[in-house]
Amino acid sequence: MDITSLSCNLIIIQIYSEQIGNVMIDARSTGKYYHFVRLMGRAASHITLQCALQTHSNITLIGEEVASEKLTLKNVTDYIADVICKREGLGYNYGVVLIPEGLIDFILEVQQLISELNEILASGILDESGKWKEKLIPQSLQLFEILPPTIQDQLMLERDPHGIVQKMLMQMVESELEKRKQVGQYACHFKGQSHFFGYEGRCGLPSNFDSSYCYALGYGAGALLQGGKSGLISSVGNLSAPVEEWTVGGTPLTSLMDVERRHGKFKSVIKKAMVELDGPIQFVGAEADRANHTLLLELGIQV
Repeated sequence: MDITSLSCNLIIIQIYSEQIGNVMIDARSTGKYYHFVRLMGRAASHITLQCALQTHSNITLIGEEVASEKLTLKNVTDYIADVICKREGLGYNYGVVLIPEGLIDFILEVQQLISELNEILASGILDESGKWKEKLIPQSLQLFEILPPTIQDQLMLERDPHGIVQKMLMQMVESELEKRKQVGQYACHFKGQSHFFGYEGRCGLPSNFDSSYCYALGYGAGALLQGGKSGLISSVGNLSAPVEEWTVGGTPLTSLMDVERRHGKFKSVIKKAMVELDGPIQFVGAEADRANHTLLLELGIQV
């Protein structure tokens, strides 16, 4: 993600992290709930990652990592259940799970199922006998059949699937823990609570940076309109410098576009900026193995 996007999310992350911290204190106080917190962010998991770094939640799912490791819905469910069982062994039957809003897009088998369901919904052919299921490939049909009935019903509605991700995980984790309970691998009673932190994060008072940044964007948009320029999006650069040194201009909207298939149709959308999994700069890149200047000077090496 570029510095512009990161800067715009700083206040949101601060507000969400405070709310998550409150939930964590409540979880420890009651000692009997697992709170599944879905965080705004759509496809990218930047906000979830930053909040996890600030709050040290018990479980954090990063969509890009799920996709990179090609995890299935069962893999994700087992991972959460494993952590819950391990915490039970330590005497903790509570915790907080952070889930990015767009997690469902990164689980390839779920993405495939939703894509097929969208095609079926777009055709308008749905029979009560369930014969429409024959249009699903075997893997998608198998996944659809193991989902809780309430989740199946919600997926069949022509609506945004992101809202059901935490409910789906909670129900599947509960089912998995019940199976483990029957074979003596889990002894506690699982209770899940769901939360969604969305627009309240956007409604916090802006920082000085946010105010200056949005003013500059508006000023740039006005200048572009006055100059008769179209097809451009107002942009601000050099944001790490003082405000006086920022650069304001216009970026062609087409340079940001990509084509994706949504609800059975190809549509032009702004390309997503995802979490990079290459590793932090301490471990990857030219600086990772470089000694600091003070040490080099002590060794008599000119820098």
